[in-house]
Amino acid sequence: MFESVDALEAEYANAEKQMADPAIHSDQNAARKLGKRHAALKPIIESFRRWRAIADDIEAAKELAAEDPAFAEEVGRLEVERQELENRLNDLLLPREPLDGSDVILEIKSGEGGSESAIFAGDLMRMYLRWAERHNWKTEILDSEESDMGGYKDVSIAVKAKGVPEPGTSPYDMMKFEGGVHRVQRVPVTESQGRIHTSAAGVLVLPETEDIDIDIKDQDLRIDVYRSSGPGGQSVNTTDSAVRITHLPTGVVVSCQNEKSQLQNKESAMRILRARLIQHAEEERDKEASASRKLQVRTVDRSERIRTYNYPENRISDHRVNYKSHNLDAVLDGDLDEMVNALIAADKIARLANASGASE
Repeated sequence: MFESVDALEAEYANAEKQMADPAIHSDQNAARKLGKRHAALKPIIESFRRWRAIADDIEAAKELAAEDPAFAEEVGRLEVERQELENRLNDLLLPREPLDGSDVILEIKSGEGGSESAIFAGDLMRMYLRWAERHNWKTEILDSEESDMGGYKDVSIAVKAKGVPEPGTSPYDMMKFEGGVHRVQRVPVTESQGRIHTSAAGVLVLPETEDIDIDIKDQDLRIDVYRSSGPGGQSVNTTDSAVRITHLPTGVVVSCQNEKSQLQNKESAMRILRARLIQHAEEERDKEASASRKLQVRTVDRSERIRTYNYPENRISDHRVNYKSHNLDAVLDGDLDEMVNALIAADKIARLANASGASE
């Protein structure tokens, strides 16, 4: 059992040896990739070594139980621990996607519903910022366009893990199921007669990673500068500091105007552009993959309304996994883990089924 771990154990030992060599740190990119791989292997190797050692402990406890019944309880405890480790190893050894472990650029856009949609987009932004804070992730607003009535027409946020996260705990691992149309049902602040309205906002989750090479040629870019239109002070609104970048081969357009400096806006726009191009390349790869991938939660069409936030009933519903809970107030305060774990569990079942079908 777990025969594949033997090769991983050898790789882990080699990674530790390389990390101890001062020469590796002269190349920061190589050192970062090595550190990330070492962190990904560490929980697998530690769990496997403990799982393997417990077998000897169980046999020893069984022998001692023949003379002292108290050791029978120890046998039961060790067997439970070994089963838990076995379950953990099965999870850790599941095939991972190339983008798993990435940081994220999160884009939230108002949609149907006018001003109320922009206000809801602002609510979603605060929800995700609070969720990120609970996970000790760093956040940075790269660009935003505020609405006259409050909220946001459009906002882009970078979400980054501190250090190297364990497998399954990176911003992208946790947030990749958030992409789609989010619908809200409530009485808008602009509604004078107390009627419940339905509006929507769109969420796009883009992986931000240096592990995947995207070749962006200067000749493929058209860069336009213009005067910022949003709030931000005199220098923002009176100089050509806003930047719009068009990637000609794909038609992807990114604009940023938050910063006072044209250079800073260009850097933010390039970060967003790179993340969008990585996502574009991943979607093209998915189109060529087997039809069984369509079973996975992550392949749900982004145009589909994935979730409903019902304020009158304090209810939140995720339509992909039939999740429903009456704790909307807590979710909006950043308590998303229970709902996200339901999506992760559904994705795990789909991947296990896919892996089982592929091996037959």
